[in-house]
Amino acid sequence: MQHLAIIPDGNRRWALQHKLESFLGHKKGMETVRTAIKVAIKNGIKYLSFYTFSIENFRRGDFEKNYLFSLLATNIPNEIPELVSNGIRVRFIGDRSLFPENVRDSITKVEEQTKHLTTLNLNLLFCYGGTAELTEAVRVIAQKVKDGVLHVNDITQDTIREALWTAGIPDPDLIIRTGKISRLSNFLLFQSAYSEYSFLDCYWPEITESHIEQCIERFKQTKRNFGR
Repeated sequence: MQHLAIIPDGNRRWALQHKLESFLGHKKGMETVRTAIKVAIKNGIKYLSFYTFSIENFRRGDFEKNYLFSLLATNIPNEIPELVSNGIRVRFIGDRSLFPENVRDSITKVEEQTKHLTTLNLNLLFCYGGTAELTEAVRVIAQKVKDGVLHVNDITQDTIREALWTAGIPDPDLIIRTGKISRLSNFLLFQSAYSEYSFLDCYWPEITESHIEQCIERFKQTKRNFGR
């Protein structure tokens, strides 16, 4: 397996279940990310992607959004020494025009200081939406056609792939979603055409190494023929 992608759903419902404020579910969920990173490195997986914050999440209350952004802005720079020591490159993938101002410096700092690392590529899909990504890719390609750089008959799947925010990143082999829900929720719509899926009947803060290892093992037992 080259690329494992995760939709870490259920943080708020986990907090509610434990009679906690919803924002504490996100804090606990960020701790669980470490578990997934550990499993990915252990299994030699080169790309690990998390659906961190969707464009649709902007509809949430201001307190929850501000907490999430503050948590990100505060924690990410503190993680740089550990990321570097473990060879983890971090990239934020999404609509950068929507990145909150209070986290832009932190995002730039961690991307710059980890860009040379190769053990694991950690992709954080932030202010991301699959339909928005495809819409932007269409704009980019249309502009190239308009400028005469590209002929309409030369447009291929590779042309689209190169115009996506995930350009250069292989498609996910396996997508794991927690939260007791079985849908993609606008996550990597183009890239997931032939991904395998594991929908888990638990909330993200409850995830253990064993959960992820079992998903990986089931993937290894799957015969993938990509329509052939």
